[in-house]
Formats: sequence, C-alpha cells, structure tokens
Amino acid sequence: MFLHHCPPALREAGRQAGQLYAHVVQWIGRKIPDLEIRVRFPARAHNDYCMLTLDTDTLKINRIGEKTAKRLKLLGIETAQDLLFYFPFRYEDFTQAVKIADLKGGQTANIVGQIELIQNKRSHRRRMYVTEALVSDESESVKVIWFNQPFIAKNLKVGDRVSLAGKAEEDLGGLVLKSPTYEKITRGTPIHTHGFVPDYHLTANITNKQIRFLIKSVIALAKGIKDWVPDETRRQLKLLPLAEAIAKIHFPRNKKDANEAKRRLAFNELFLIQLQSQLIKDDIKSSRSQPVSFKEEETKKFVDSLPFKLTDAQRKAAWEILKDIEKDKPMSRLLEGDVGSGKTVVALVAMLNAALNGGQSALMVPTEILAQQHFDSISGLLRDWNIKVGLVTRSQKKVYGMQNAVLKDNKKVKKLNTEYVIQNSDIIIGTHSLIQEDMKFRNLNLVIIDEQHRFGVEQRAKLATLTGENLSPHLLSMTATPIPRSLALALYGDLDLSVINEMPANRKKIITRVVPEEKRDKAYEFIRKEIKNGRQVFVICPLIDISDKLGVKSVKQEFEKLDKYIFPDLATGMLHGKLKPAEKEKIMREFLENKIKILVSTSVVEVGVDVPNASVMMIEGADRFGLASLHQFRGRVGRSEHQSYCFLFAESDAPDTLRRLDAMTSYSDGLSLAKMDLKFRGPGEVYGTMQKGFPELQMASLFDYELMKAAKEQAEKILKIDKNLSSHPELKEKVGEWEKKTHLE
Repeated sequence: MFLHHCPPALREAGRQAGQLYAHVVQWIGRKIPDLEIRVRFPARAHNDYCMLTLDTDTLKINRIGEKTAKRLKLLGIETAQDLLFYFPFRYEDFTQAVKIADLKGGQTANIVGQIELIQNKRSHRRRMYVTEALVSDESESVKVIWFNQPFIAKNLKVGDRVSLAGKAEEDLGGLVLKSPTYEKITRGTPIHTHGFVPDYHLTANITNKQIRFLIKSVIALAKGIKDWVPDETRRQLKLLPLAEAIAKIHFPRNKKDANEAKRRLAFNELFLIQLQSQLIKDDIKSSRSQPVSFKEEETKKFVDSLPFKLTDAQRKAAWEILKDIEKDKPMSRLLEGDVGSGKTVVALVAMLNAALNGGQSALMVPTEILAQQHFDSISGLLRDWNIKVGLVTRSQKKVYGMQNAVLKDNKKVKKLNTEYVIQNSDIIIGTHSLIQEDMKFRNLNLVIIDEQHRFGVEQRAKLATLTGENLSPHLLSMTATPIPRSLALALYGDLDLSVINEMPANRKKIITRVVPEEKRDKAYEFIRKEIKNGRQVFVICPLIDISDKLGVKSVKQEFEKLDKYIFPDLATGMLHGKLKPAEKEKIMREFLENKIKILVSTSVVEVGVDVPNASVMMIEGADRFGLASLHQFRGRVGRSEHQSYCFLFAESDAPDTLRRLDAMTSYSDGLSLAKMDLKFRGPGEVYGTMQKGFPELQMASLFDYELMKAAKEQAEKILKIDKNLSSHPELKEKVGEWEKKTHLE
C-alpha cells in the first residue's frame, strides 16, 4: 500500500520482493498447507523511505546523507515541500532526440544509443583521467569523452543503453560529444537528458542531477498541497491547479507546459503582494501621524549650503515628500532612483524638516558599513546646524558632537548607551536592529528604509509603539531597483511613487569594457597608472573561498595573487561576509581614507558603499552575476568628477555570455539593463540578484503588467466582499505566511 510513494528503485525492489513472496507461498503451501506465512519489510525502508510527507526532513529522503542535507540547507531546502517549491530558473531543450548520423558540429542535442566500448585513460600531459566511450544507434557511432570522472566507466558498461545530452564538437577524427550529461535507460522516461530539462541554482557539491532526482522522488506529494487561490479566481484567469503547476514547472513536456506553470506560480506571488498592499492601504486609512510643517526658509538655506546643486528631479521628489509629511495621515512613499542618483540627500531634506519641528527621524540601512558612511556624510552636511545625529549599530553607538562613554562588556551599560543615543538624537542612523531592540524614541515621526524589503503591517504596528504615542510615523522607502512607473503603481497599491531620473550634473559616464584574458596584463598596467594618479580600485569576485567544483574566482585566491605577485608594492585589502564586523569596519575605513589602494571583495559592496576616490571597478567572473548586480557594482565608482572605468572578466567565452556582457557597454541605466537581463536570463535569474527593496520574486516578472493588473483586480474584488478574508481561511493563512517572510528580519 505504501509503494506508490516510494522512489523508483525501491518500488522496483518491492515488486521483485512481492513476486518472490508469491512463489514462496505457492511452494510452501503445497508442502505445508496449514502453515501461516507473514513477510516483514525492513523498518528503515518502511518508515524512512515510503512514508514521505510534505514535512519529511531531507535526511529521510532516498540517497540524502548528512553532508548533502547541509548543502541543501544552504539553498533553503530542509523538507520535501521545500524541494517542491525550489523552482528551476531555465530549461535545456532536449525535446528532439537526434540520430547520430544527423549530428552536426556545434549542435546541442540528445542521442540514445548503446555503449560499444568504454575505458579510462590517464592523460599525462594534463594530469587527469579521460573516460572514452563509443556509442552507436542504428544509424552511426560517435565518440564520447568525459574528463576527470573515472567513476563513469564503473557506472556504464558495454551493452548498456544510454541517453546522452550535450554539445557535438568537430575533432580530428570526426564528431565528439565532450562531457555530456548521461543516464542509463532502464524503465520510464529519462529526466536529465530528454525533453524540457530543468536547471536549478546550485551550491558547491550539489548537482542538477541530484536536485532533479530528489524532486522526482517527492513530486507525487504535490497533490497534497492546499490550493489557496479561490476556485472562482482560477476559473476566471484560466490558471492551472497548484499541484499541476508544481509538477509542470519541474518536469514540463514542452514549452507550453513550462509557460502555463510559470504563469500560475507568478500569479501566486503577485496576488499575495496585492492582497498585502490592499490590507496595508486600509490600515493606513485608519492611522494618524504627526504633521511636519514645511520650514521653507531653513530648507532653502540648507539646499544652498550643499557642496553640489540638486537636480530638478531631486527637487521635485523632495517637494512631493515634504507635501506628504505635512498631513496628519502617515506618508507611505517609494523613492526610486538609479545607482548614484542622490536619493539620500532628498531624504535628508525631509529629516531636516522633521528635526526643525522637534521630531525625530530614523534612517535604516542593511549594513553597518553603510550606516557608518551615512553617519559621516550626514553629520558633515549638518555640521553648521544644531541638529544631533546618532549612530546605533551592533558595534557602534555614538552621537555626532557629543563625547561618548567607552562601551564595556556589561550588557546593561551597552543598553543604556543605546537608549541615550536614541533619546538625545534628532536623526538616528542604524541597521534594522533599531526596531528590534526594546526601546522608545523621544518623538519618532519619520522612518526611512534604504535598500531593503518594505515594511508590512506588523512592522508598522511596531514602529507606532516606538513613538510612545498612538501615532504612526511617516514612511519613506528608497530603492535603486529599476522599475517602470506604471508597474510600480500596479505592484504597490499602498505606496505613492517619486522617481529621480537624472544623474548629478558633474558625473561622467563610466567607461565599461569586456576584457579578454589575453589583455589582462594591459588592464593591470592601467590600474597601476590610475593608482599612481591618486585613484583607488575595487576588485569583485563571486566567492569567498576557492571552489574546484565550480572553477570560480575567489576573494582569498585573488587577494593573494594581487597582493603577492601583481601589486606587491601597493596596499591591498580583502573584504567578505565571513569577517567580523570590527574587521570589516577597519578595512572599509582604511579604504575610505586611501590607506588601502586595491580592495578585493565579494558582493558585500554591492549596496551603497560610497568611495568617491575609487575610479576602477574590476569584476572577475562577471558572467556569474546578473546585469542588475553588475550595474550595482559599477555604481560604486564614478561618484565624483574623476573619469571612472569598469572592466568585466568572464570565465566563459560562449557567444551568449559575451552578448549579455556587451549590454553593459551599451547601456548605462538600470531599467534598460533589467530588461536585457530578463531577455537573456529570465525572471528567476534577474530578480534573484536584484531584488533590493522588493519582495523576492522567483517566477513573476516586474515587467508582466497584464498579470500584475489581473492580480490587483482579483485582490480588490475579494477584499471588497470579505475584508478580513474570514470566508477564505486558506488564503488568509497564506497571506500571514507571506507577511512573515517578506517583512524585515
């Protein structure tokens, strides 16, 4: 009775055991007619393999050991349900099996044949094993080669029927399939080499084959997932049932299946966003806030004192915000502007007005480095004003212009110091721990969130308690994520939108080049010249540690190479997420003070770090990043009057890769690059790396206006009739889960 849920290998073993059982019963029955016979299956097979549920831990799924389970956890996969909701980001199209005789050089194809010969050879020149095989079908034979995978010769034997998927290449002796994906044909349809084959985001030592195998072994459980979208909504929009969409997103028969599944799963995301937006909107309507009157004379004096001239777009955005905070209804506004467009100074105009009215502002940012940087720059711009600026992070608590007590290890002293900063500051800058600690603000009436997920209902309620009164503060969210105005309004029904679509007048366009490996030395010469002229350099790598499996440049490896061999005479620093906060702070401070000339870093510098003296951004493994992330990296340079440069080094020289990176040389605005990334890589890839300031979207695209509009209409329709979702309990539960996932951690 349990065999239906078992993995294929175990199910086959069960059938064979059943046949043996029948034969034994017949034989013994003839010999001893009165004997009662019972068969017991091993407890592990019964409990750990067959009785799978959505909540089954990955450790109890077939062929998963503790090491693999830990690696899966890095991808957010801990249960069978997590596997089902770990969606692919693209597909390999192997729907047409090709006869070997019809193979052409450069063609990616699927062939099915029989192994005529297979053997391992030792390549002394390259110091690796080479596995060679001869595979034939009824039309022809082809040579197949795998590098450094000697175990393949044990897995595959002469006479085995195999399905192979890979690229055919011209070689001296004719066509060769190099390192194709393979699977032995026993029963059923191949899942790795035939049809529309899914590809997933991976971590070190996890392969697509493993992910596909594991999902295939639990895919039947999708039928047990509750479909929380109302039946009427599904019928009106002709959406697939949830279980069918999950099955088809992982194992589509064709492109139509994949598109239908994507549409349903994308609707899920957009529908939840719309429901949450409408609930927030209703919550805002019933809230009150403290009005902040516009101090015209002081504001004009401050703007005139700035060391740069505001753009017209900055002035317009600032005015929209100032008009909003004059009302007794809480502002809920999104300030959108490309990298380096000057969003922070617009927010500062509002914070100045709040302070002049006797109120407090809180500016929350994602990292301690960025909080420190904002503290320094804002303190500098307000040095002639009697406005106290405070900093609250895990490692720093201080107020600009005040002598600070030295922090001790005593927790009580640290807590009192935090309270002191918050009570004695007009503008408080910090990470999101600002609202997590048990503290009261003196008079908080403006909250600004920089580059982070927007607040949900629970966080608004939390902020209201921090003010000490039954009032909600005005809320301004800032993002550099490029999104068209019409889509932003459709996506966020609860937010007003201000857009800064101009760059500061003195900014020069960053010269961007894709650099081939043979010109690397010239790039190093150029970097040395820039440093000699007083400039500084960023070097970005995809990984912290060396990974032989992925073959990707790492920060530690690159730092050692540059520090010891390429630029031994120049001060080089290393920055990554595993460093302690104090170490990160020290390295960043030395880079800002021009003590470090070259900073080798992971993507930790993607958000917000401002080093005006840096003029070169060099990105290793650029093909590993989305265009939106590359654009964020590029935005770390070109932040002063100096001409700046961005050099992209790719690990792959495939035409598609180079075409995608060439878009960086052609486009300088984030919106155009986001559209190009969507075209080249699909929404899962684009928004997996660029979703700063927006909910995580695995399937939906921020450019899918029609589906977004439909989701908004359906949300409004349901809430109009059932404001509390009491007649839709499953939907209400799902909105609650989404709220917890998307709120600020």
